[in-house]
Amino acid sequence: MGRLVGPDGRAERLLPLSADTEVADRDQARRRRRGRDDEQCNSDGEPDGDYGSRIMTTDELLKGYARLAVEIGVNLQPGQDLHINCYPEHLELARAVADAAYRVGARRVDLNVTDPHVRRSMIEHGPEDELESTPPWLLTRLDDVAERQGAVLLLVGDAEPDLMSSLDQQRVAKARMKDLRTRQLELVATGRLSWAIIGSPNAGWAEAVFGEPDVDKLWEAVGSTVRLDEADPVAAWRTHIDTLKARAASLNGSNFDAVRFTGPATDLTIGLTPRSRWIAAETQTAWGQTHVPNLPTEEVFTTPDRRRTDGTVRSTMPLVLQGTVVRDLELRFEKGEIVDVKASSGEEVIRQQIETDDGSRRLGELALVDGASRVGRTGITFLNTLFDENATSHIAFGQSLQEAVEGADTMSADELSELGANDSSVHVDFMIGGPGVDVDGLDADGNATPIIRENAWVLAVG
Repeated sequence: MGRLVGPDGRAERLLPLSADTEVADRDQARRRRRGRDDEQCNSDGEPDGDYGSRIMTTDELLKGYARLAVEIGVNLQPGQDLHINCYPEHLELARAVADAAYRVGARRVDLNVTDPHVRRSMIEHGPEDELESTPPWLLTRLDDVAERQGAVLLLVGDAEPDLMSSLDQQRVAKARMKDLRTRQLELVATGRLSWAIIGSPNAGWAEAVFGEPDVDKLWEAVGSTVRLDEADPVAAWRTHIDTLKARAASLNGSNFDAVRFTGPATDLTIGLTPRSRWIAAETQTAWGQTHVPNLPTEEVFTTPDRRRTDGTVRSTMPLVLQGTVVRDLELRFEKGEIVDVKASSGEEVIRQQIETDDGSRRLGELALVDGASRVGRTGITFLNTLFDENATSHIAFGQSLQEAVEGADTMSADELSELGANDSSVHVDFMIGGPGVDVDGLDADGNATPIIRENAWVLAVG
């Protein structure tokens, strides 16, 4: 499950509107339809042709995604505040989100824009002792929205996924606002924020994904992953959420003691705690407001026992982490701890991440996704964790998901730790499933029940 992250740079600023001529050119381009017939729409990236076939302009997709983010994602209520965090490339969607938020009765929409190039300059030239620091006003801003029972929306989609790859990777890994990240994880774990993450297509991201800056093409792909091509996207989301919840209920009813992944260079067994429960899609704040943190979402997930992971695992997709693309990641676990790391690129960033604190070498999440995923069936590697983690099964080292521990809201930190939950200031998801990787549930005696075979969900769903 993608975790809530906030501004990651050192300088935040609002940018002026584009020149009128640029806006006019962009609007004219958006009004052009892709010119594909229904048969093409059904077949692109969708082997079984069961996507919705509604063809939409980029402008319609943008406005539809903004509505989903507000009405399904954070589920904004009248009188509630919304804080948006984004990059300069995301401003057009951020404006559409703000408009959608005010239309449903937002009290105030607050926009914070962070420029990754400013962060790059800080990493390259800034003082060492400032790399991990957090400006106090960012903590105040976050605490204020939590105290007001507000909502936070993060827009993602790196225009330059490899922006930091040529820098000193030890400094890149260190350059994270540790105090802000810790506070975010605390607020999410205790249900004090309604929050969501969405993608924001842009030319740079499209170039990284397709080899050409075709933003319309990326919007089509993103739109299909969040069901904007359905006649009634909101209704389609409600049905999808029900399906994921049914899978979670089936897993909970199976009372598995552990889950095992087997495939090429992968033989990994992940033990669960006695109170691990599988959840999906929708979560709830401490005051009872439901929200869907990830748009898209295709996973059912739980919290593993940090002491009970053994074996080896190979990542099946690249991971973009702090401006560096990590490829061919391989990890070896012994008694819950990462004891060996290999990668063809980005290895140093991973090594630095797992050295962050006592919990960063251990798992905090286990998530299952099969081949029916709308994201996976596009056939696209999005180079963005929000999307790629919803293409296939994944795990995360670092902070546990307390919402996936039964009774966590009444347990102390020591009790959670004794149970097996992990505590860390990091939470890094990476993808380990897909064709060729089988997933089994194990009972206390080690007997296996198939969950996923040949990338298809086979565990019975009631």
